[in-house]
Amino acid sequence: MERVIFEDLGRMGYQEAWDYQEALLRENVRVKTETRQNGDGAGGTVHRLLFVEHPPVYTLGKSGHMENVLLNDATMTEKGVEFFRTNRGGDITFHGPGQLVGYPILDLEKFRTDLGWYLRSLEEVGIRVLAEYGIPGDRSPGETGIWIEPGIKGRERKICAMGVRCSRWITMHGFALNINTDLSWFGNIIPCGIPDKQVTSLERELGRTVDVEEVKARWKSRFEEVFGAVLYEPAAEGC
Repeated sequence: MERVIFEDLGRMGYQEAWDYQEALLRENVRVKTETRQNGDGAGGTVHRLLFVEHPPVYTLGKSGHMENVLLNDATMTEKGVEFFRTNRGGDITFHGPGQLVGYPILDLEKFRTDLGWYLRSLEEVGIRVLAEYGIPGDRSPGETGIWIEPGIKGRERKICAMGVRCSRWITMHGFALNINTDLSWFGNIIPCGIPDKQVTSLERELGRTVDVEEVKARWKSRFEEVFGAVLYEPAAEGC
C-alpha cells in the first residue's frame, strides 16, 4: 500500500496553497528526474493529501471561458472575493468557507498512469462519503465531478467539483465538496461552464448544518479504501 502524507492546512489563501502545491510538484518531478538518470526507476517521490478551506475565491481553469464569469473586477472587489486563472482543467468554480477542498499530490506511476482512472477514483471516494449520509451521489456522462440525480432533467445538481493538473504523472489541484457552503456565491458564475444545472451542498440536501471535521474523517477513510493507501501525519509517527 502506498503511504500518503496528510496535511490539514486549515484556512489558507488560494495563492499560498497554489504555491505550496507547485513547490511539492516541482520537488517530486526533480526527484523523479534524478532517480531516472541514476537508473533507480520511480525513486523517492512523496505522496501527499492536502485539505484546505479558502476565503471566497473564483478560479478559472485553463480551458475555461471568461463569459462564464458574470461579474466584473470592481464588483468582485466590492464583494470581497478574489479571482484566479489557474493551470488546472475545467472551467469556473467557487471556493469558500464551509467547503472541503482537497489537493492530492500523487505520483500516479506508483498507482496507475491513467488520468481517467484517477478522476473516477476521486469521484468514487466522494460517492462513498455521500452514501454515509444517505445521499446517492452519481456521475454525469461527460461531466467530471459528483452529481445528485444527474439523469433527471431539471433536478441535476452538482455537489463536488473537480479539476486537476498532471506533470510527469505527478498530480495537483483536486476536488471541492460543498458541505455548509453559501451557495449564493455560485449565482455570480456559470458553475463549471454548465448552464441550467444547479449546485448543492450537504447542508441543503440534509436540511441541517454538517460537522466539517466528520466529513474530513470520512473522506480520509474512503480515500485510503479506494486508492489502497495509508494516510499518515509525520509528526504523529514517533520514534
